[in-house]
Amino acid sequence: MAHMAFTTPPALTVGFDLDMTLIDSRPGIRACYQALSERTGTYIDADLAVTRLGPPLAEELINWFPAEDIPAMADLYRAMYPAIAITATPAMTGAREAIAAVREAGGRAIVVTAKYEPNAKLHLAHLGIEPDAVIGDLWAEQKAEALREHDAGVYVGDHVGDVRGARTAGALSVAVATGPCPEEELRAAGADVVLTDLTEFPRWLSDYRPARA
Repeated sequence: MAHMAFTTPPALTVGFDLDMTLIDSRPGIRACYQALSERTGTYIDADLAVTRLGPPLAEELINWFPAEDIPAMADLYRAMYPAIAITATPAMTGAREAIAAVREAGGRAIVVTAKYEPNAKLHLAHLGIEPDAVIGDLWAEQKAEALREHDAGVYVGDHVGDVRGARTAGALSVAVATGPCPEEELRAAGADVVLTDLTEFPRWLSDYRPARA
């Protein structure tokens, strides 16, 4: 009797943003901006800066420094960052469980972030969060490059830029209202799913997977 051949469906790959999705980067980034301000003698409202996390570093620095100084200030900030920001930054509630849920479902979890990639990797290593890949220095629609390359079917993020990245890649946009963008703004940007935070993600994922079959 001939054996029937069963084809295994491709493993689900889920992408996650980093700042305000997997990590609460506000304390570390606030401290790093304060240190940059002291080092350069330039006023930076660090409390204001951490209310609008998500876009690339240069988009925040332009509020405080002349355009011609931005590359040098970005380099200085990134060099100071590991000693100041890593230990000050906790994981978001539910972050580890969200990554674990993807693994338990037989999937791959990747991180796609606008953060400078070496510093993104330092955060994850410090917190003991081990995704299958970390891709940095990509913002909004640029994130689609990495999502497509890794064949991600879902992208989880807290910013409208993350929603745009997911939609550009043709991935399902799952938004968490834990960053600067409220639920209504995420929905208006086109998020397919909006969760209060990552603690809701494992149950959502378990409900989503049978619908894929």
